[in-house]
Amino acid sequence: MNYLNTNIPKRLFQDALNDEIYVDKSMLIADISRNMNTKSKYICITRPRRFGKTVNANMLGAYYTKGYDAHIMFDDLQVAASALYEKDLNQHNVIYMDLSRIPDMCSSYRDYILSVMEKLKQDLLEVYPKLNGKKYFSLSDMLLNTGDSFIFIIDEWDSIFYKDFMSRNDQTSYLEFLKGLLKDQPYVELAYMTGVLPIAKYSSGSELNMFREYNFMNDNTYDIYFGFNETEVKELTEKHQTVSYAELAEWYDGYYLSDGRRLFNPRSVHFALTDGKCANYWTETGPMNEIAHCIEHNVDAVREDIVKMVSGLAVRVKLNGYSAAEQELNSRDEILSAMVVYGFLSYHDECLRIPNFELMEKYQEVLARKSMGEVKEIVDSSKEILEATLACDEKKVAAMLEKVHDREIPFLKYSDENSLSCVITLCYLAARDEYRIEREAKAGKGYCDYIFIPRKKDKPAIILELKVNASCEEAMKQIKDRNYIQKVEQYPEVLLVAINYDEKKHHECMIERIR
Repeated sequence: MNYLNTNIPKRLFQDALNDEIYVDKSMLIADISRNMNTKSKYICITRPRRFGKTVNANMLGAYYTKGYDAHIMFDDLQVAASALYEKDLNQHNVIYMDLSRIPDMCSSYRDYILSVMEKLKQDLLEVYPKLNGKKYFSLSDMLLNTGDSFIFIIDEWDSIFYKDFMSRNDQTSYLEFLKGLLKDQPYVELAYMTGVLPIAKYSSGSELNMFREYNFMNDNTYDIYFGFNETEVKELTEKHQTVSYAELAEWYDGYYLSDGRRLFNPRSVHFALTDGKCANYWTETGPMNEIAHCIEHNVDAVREDIVKMVSGLAVRVKLNGYSAAEQELNSRDEILSAMVVYGFLSYHDECLRIPNFELMEKYQEVLARKSMGEVKEIVDSSKEILEATLACDEKKVAAMLEKVHDREIPFLKYSDENSLSCVITLCYLAARDEYRIEREAKAGKGYCDYIFIPRKKDKPAIILELKVNASCEEAMKQIKDRNYIQKVEQYPEVLLVAINYDEKKHHECMIERIR
């Protein structure tokens, strides 16, 4: 069988259960089952790549599908305690379609959709011999004439839109195909669909408006089932002990559940625990150029936002979401909303942030792209200012900061320490390769503006304090009086760096080496 009551989801979900690193999300089944044969039976879950969409789709398919007994897979999972557990387990006809699977030698939408239609038609003719010999003008007619009802589980519904051969007319035809198959059809018990981008990205609204859509910006119903929350990650680290919770939090934390709890990228946590080291896993699997693509659509609208977020500052903004009219990404709201949906930014309490170090690395690459204009030139010279700092060359550091300030970049004109911090972030961007940089870090008796923690012991730690219209002496005194050095006292060498911008004196720098 191709789609109908196939054992493919059962086999794939068993692989997930066999994995050493598995987090039980099976109560999703109970929440989804409540919608069966109701007006809420059309559910679309959109999430960034590698956030558990396919594992959950396989789980639902394995649970509902007729034709085999899956008790051994589910009896020890949380869903077994649900009142509906036995009622729905392997009791339904399931049409499970992974629409990311493309036929060999597929060069057009016609090749693709004919393959999908032919596979489903073959399944129906095999299971329902009474359909043979009759002429049907649509798959929906065939399904209706079976006299049965079906659960549709459609994974990666939007994958075909990424293919080069897809024209705008092809996209419309595809939406019409799904509409005809699913909308207002009495044989549909439940339609569960997953993808990366919201339906509204492609649909004018009428084709698939029967679906209730849950994405990274609006989901307070199913959000707990996608990604790993902090409790789950702590339990995994206690069990496997290959990487510490603190390391995982730095690299992969940064998203939020609707109730404010922290959310981790699950794929990256999985591989970090498996490999025994943190690295850039998730961002290497998807089209990360989409970050640059989003920004480059309108550099002027979002460049300042990106620099602020790279500096560790949250950007307060009320986003309107992602809708059909935003396919071209022309405005700041459209670009930032798209970046949230892709998972490139986190959005909580009307604040945008770069989620974690894994993504911060990619934003650093984006800031070094030619399209970023003068920002790229600053980033290109950031290695030089780090070298000057390590050499305790106070005059060169001050001169380089002055040069950056003199550029015609409006948002780098100082009004407060936050403005100065944006310049510092750009000027020291190259330092992130060798240092873990903490902004507003708790240290000693207060919070230090910047602490550079070496990734290797052969580099000195750096404590950097900023002042505007004050003095370097005042900044240096604050570093010492508040004992910021306590944060990095385990390192054999520490540089204390005080930077002041004065409207009359301009930039000043003072560096003191502590051994």
